[in-house]
Amino acid sequence: MPGQRDRRAQVNRRRGKNVKKRRSRTRRVLTWLGGTVAMLVLIASLGAWYLWERLNGNLTRVDAGVSADYGDGDPVNILFIGTDSRTGEGNDSYGGDASEGNDTTILMHFSANREHATGLSIPRDMITDIPECEVTNDDGTTETIPASEGVRFNQSMGALGRDPSCVVNSVQEMTGVTINHLIMADFNAVKDLSSAVGGVPICLEEPIDDPKSGLDLAAGDHTVEGEEALSFVRTRYGVGNGGDLDRIKLQQQFVASMARQITDGGILSSPTRLLELADAATRALTVDDEISNVNDLRLLAEDVGRVPMSDMNFVTVPVVDNPDEPEDARATVVLDEGRAAPIFRMIQEDIDPNQAAEEEAAAEEAAAEPVPAAEVRVDVYNGGDVIGAAQQTLDWLQNVQGMPLSTNKSNAPESQETTTLEYGADQAGQAATLAEVMGLPNAALQQVDEDRGDTPMVLVLGNDFRGPGQPIEIPAELPDDVDSITADDESVCAS
Repeated sequence: MPGQRDRRAQVNRRRGKNVKKRRSRTRRVLTWLGGTVAMLVLIASLGAWYLWERLNGNLTRVDAGVSADYGDGDPVNILFIGTDSRTGEGNDSYGGDASEGNDTTILMHFSANREHATGLSIPRDMITDIPECEVTNDDGTTETIPASEGVRFNQSMGALGRDPSCVVNSVQEMTGVTINHLIMADFNAVKDLSSAVGGVPICLEEPIDDPKSGLDLAAGDHTVEGEEALSFVRTRYGVGNGGDLDRIKLQQQFVASMARQITDGGILSSPTRLLELADAATRALTVDDEISNVNDLRLLAEDVGRVPMSDMNFVTVPVVDNPDEPEDARATVVLDEGRAAPIFRMIQEDIDPNQAAEEEAAAEEAAAEPVPAAEVRVDVYNGGDVIGAAQQTLDWLQNVQGMPLSTNKSNAPESQETTTLEYGADQAGQAATLAEVMGLPNAALQQVDEDRGDTPMVLVLGNDFRGPGQPIEIPAELPDDVDSITADDESVCAS
């Protein structure tokens, strides 16, 4: 069947050619992530107790409403936030009025076995719904901030008095992922950390001249630190179409290079430089109150630091242009739900994207040869809560998929949560065809030993039915058209 052959070809590309392509593209990590991960590495390298006390006094803590209730053998999800705070000398010149919004947000998922990790960045200019959240005021009282619909994601903090817990709520509702820890940094982190590492090498394929950020760099190689480093990661009008997604590319290059400076530049072997960088990093950070001291950060760093750089994948939440804006004045994006859902499921279920592709390929190779759609004979029952699901599916199978031998059998004798397809040993080809068009997971296929002849297969739609034409199973894999690279990729240059 062409559809199945196409899927096999896609799997093969994911396992071969596309893997190389993804690793050659710009890393999907953001500036704030680089600084805070660098801090974790540094904390893990320090051993003297008096240094713990000094660094511990630098940390700022906040009630972020996170759940640190996890143990050995559990995945860990850390939310990194780069705030839009402009406190500090010279920072009020970046991006207009000062605010406390979340300028940059990335959800970092570390697998239960610490063998792989996925970093998911969320664009600040994505239009979304922000759920109701409860914040704690300075005097200890609490206040409920009402929900907002159809606003920019960066309004999940700062706007209407929202605090970091509101960002946590928003990300959890969007992705379905429970967040265990929060780490937050401001503009000063970029300036201080870039200076502490002795400057960050960057390269440009094209010159950048942005009067708004003050950045004026020719094409080629440069080393930036302090104010110039902040100008580099904040510039947006000098690259691409002047939007947030283009600025993210510059930030990604900056983080990649700063990480290499820390690991390859001799800092970890120099006690003086190490302490200077650790001191700068902890002064720039705010953490959730489940992290009670710097030693907690050390333990967290040692734990998640077991993930090899080569098995750390980074992606950006798939988005599309906001259809409610005119084509010549588009400034925001909206979530591409179809392409984002598989990524969310990977994180929710702690699935290694590379392993998922290999397992799918193995399942495809073991599957029976599909038969023509006109030969598929199936009785459709509704075992879920969606009224009319069986008739909707029947109409779709007959009129869209060309399966005239399908029949609506109305409600199933009992309700069930998941969709199942029962078929005989001689109907494996029919089952393969139906599973392909409906996106049925392997767990839904129930083969009986005996032959069924002309007796129809039995399809029972469960509560996982989302509508005719929508796959029952959301594949836990990166869509082919979503860029993903690994953290050990060094071929980073802004274009």
